Amino acid sequence: MTRVRPAGLPTWIHVPAIIGGLFVALPLLSLILAVDWRRFPELVTSEASVQALTLSLRTAAAATVLCILLGVPMATVLARSTLRFLPVLRALVLLPLVLPPVVGGIALLYTFGRRGLIGEHLELLGIRIAFSTTAVVLAQTFVALPFLVMSLEGALRTAGTRYEVVAATLGAPPTTVFRRVTLPLVLPGLASGTVLAFARALGEFGATLTFAGSLQGVTRTLPLEIYLQRETDADAAVALSLLLVAAALVIVVAARGRRIAGGL
Repeated sequence: MTRVRPAGLPTWIHVPAIIGGLFVALPLLSLILAVDWRRFPELVTSEASVQALTLSLRTAAAATVLCILLGVPMATVLARSTLRFLPVLRALVLLPLVLPPVVGGIALLYTFGRRGLIGEHLELLGIRIAFSTTAVVLAQTFVALPFLVMSLEGALRTAGTRYEVVAATLGAPPTTVFRRVTLPLVLPGLASGTVLAFARALGEFGATLTFAGSLQGVTRTLPLEIYLQRETDADAAVALSLLLVAAALVIVVAARGRRIAGGL
């Protein structure tokens, strides 16, 4: 049997590829070289830094749970439904990816703020969302949700519908098919999307600042703490930035590992 050899890459294409890699790697290397390693433990374990990191992890975890609860049904509808308005729904889901985060924050403020579309009615019930920890979670969910939906929709389309059709033919109701067949098939894609959503939530800045403000211990997440430290203590800002980069790198590598494992 004759083996088909893959087409080779043109030699020139490696040059822009290497330049692109350096464009990403050099700023990270510069960040590492700029860290005051003697003060690094002190800088990342200060009271304000620990509070910001703890708050970021808590709110990012809560936002990721919301992304799963909302994103799994959304991705399933986008991948399996035949409704005519699906292109509009997909465009709305992907919109936070292209919107400036501050615009998302303003939109959330005019939705859940004291005089917002929904917030005005919540205010009458004594419920205030804007400039609270809940606002941080909502802002993070707003920007992170598309990452989970895109990953899961792609996994659903790749998996196909063959096993679902067989299960339905054998008499399984739709909920059972979804729970026992669909979800197990796309579990690697769901895990990958969950990790990416958590990473995006952890690094959210613009929407959080606009919608939740920067109250220490309440809404000041790690990206906000880095921004404030940049004005008063540059060494602390660099150290915390490196900490956030390290966390993001671990998360991305974990997501990539899950994706590869799912493809084996």
